[in-house]
Amino acid sequence: MTATQPRVVATGRLVRLREKTIEDAERDYSWRTDQELAAYDAARPLTVRFTNFVSTMAEELKYPTAHRRTYAIEDIDSGKHIGNVMYYGYDATQREAEIGITIGDRDFWSRGYGVDVVQSMLGFLFEEKRLRRVYLHTLTWNYRAQKSFQRAGFERIRQVARGGYDFIYMEATPETLARSLLPFARDLE
Repeated sequence: MTATQPRVVATGRLVRLREKTIEDAERDYSWRTDQELAAYDAARPLTVRFTNFVSTMAEELKYPTAHRRTYAIEDIDSGKHIGNVMYYGYDATQREAEIGITIGDRDFWSRGYGVDVVQSMLGFLFEEKRLRRVYLHTLTWNYRAQKSFQRAGFERIRQVARGGYDFIYMEATPETLARSLLPFARDLE
């Protein structure tokens, strides 16, 4: 166990986004070595040994970088670590970054967690990091992710090819996030 509780950076309706800890390594490793999850990231499953993975993760936790940061996604009700969300390519001058999300625990798929994670992460990036734009790339065949990203405030911009894959490039701004939150605000009234 860690000596102190990890910092929570954002809380949504369903999830809490918190700093990573070394205790997350076993779940992270199982998700990164999963062939299906790797396909959603247009990547190959991780093949390094678990001990090497833990060493690399420990180093990243000890020496974090401002250009890339990964946060754990926890289910609020159970406190269970269900996935990760990250920003990378952070550019303080342009005030933009790219995000990625993995909900590794399949029990939490297609239940609104992705929208909540993305909206929570966008809120954090727009407020704390003062970003003016956040973007992402999702595979053209991943319609479920595209729909989720649009519900969370992203707008489809164009199709792009990268590394032999076809992606949909999407962007979000503080204004598109605010519009996506309107239906939830009405539910609270």
